Amino acid sequence: MTQTKLKSDVIALLQDKIQLIRTQKGAIYLVGPIRLPVNLFEETTVFHWYCWLNCDEVTENYEKIIEKLSSINLAELQQSSVLVYGNFEGEEEALIRMHSICHTGDIFGSKRCDCGFQLKQSMKMIVDHGTGALFYLANHEGRGIGLFSKAMAYILQENGYDTVEANENLGFVDDSRNYEDAIHVLKALRSKPVTLITNNPKKLEALKESGLYISERKPLWGDRSEYNEKYLQTKITRSGHFGQDTTCTND
Repeated sequence: MTQTKLKSDVIALLQDKIQLIRTQKGAIYLVGPIRLPVNLFEETTVFHWYCWLNCDEVTENYEKIIEKLSSINLAELQQSSVLVYGNFEGEEEALIRMHSICHTGDIFGSKRCDCGFQLKQSMKMIVDHGTGALFYLANHEGRGIGLFSKAMAYILQENGYDTVEANENLGFVDDSRNYEDAIHVLKALRSKPVTLITNNPKKLEALKESGLYISERKPLWGDRSEYNEKYLQTKITRSGHFGQDTTCTND
C-alpha cells in the first residue's frame, strides 16, 4: 500500500487534535478530544474520547505521521484509548480507572469474569462523581497473554486449573500488564491528584511509583455468580487483590 498525500484542509483539521508525548522509547501520539455520546445504563452520557499510538519516530511534523497511517496496517495491531468525563484537567478531585481489555467480558458479556460489570460500573462512578477518566488498555487481554492464549487458558480452567495456574502452565507469568504508556497519557491530561478505582494493588503501586499522587482508592466488586466465584476468589488468594471490604488511601 502506498503512502497517501493528504489535502491541506484535512491536515489542518487533524493536526490541532494531536499531542506529542515524548517517552524513553520514542513517542506517544495522543489524538483527541472527540465528542462521544455513550449509552450508559439506558441514558446518553457525553464523554470525550482520546486514542494513542506508540511510535519510534519522534516528530512534531504531524502531517508526516498522518500520511503514514494508510500504509501501516493498524487494524492488525492494538491501540489503547481513554474516555474523559467533565473538567478532568481542572477539577480538584477526579476518579480514574485503568481497565484492561476483555474481549469476552466487555463485548460478549461473559459471566466467567467481572470485567464487563467493572467497565460499565466504573464509567457510572465517574459520571456520578462529576469528572474522571477511564483508560481502556488494549494490550492487556488475559492479563497480558493475548486473546488466543486466553482461549487456551480457558480450556485449562475448565479442567480444574485456576487463573494463575492456567497462565503459568502456558509459559506466562500470572500478570504481565504494564501501565507505563497509560501513565504518560494521564500525566499529559492531568497534574492534580486522582482517586483510583481498582481492587488490584499492582495498579496502585504502578501509579505511585510514577510519582502520581493517589488521594484514595475505591474498590470495584460486584456481579458475583456461580460462573466466576472461583475466578474472583483466585484474584484475592493468588494474585493479591484487595478484598471487598479493604480500603486504602495514599498513606
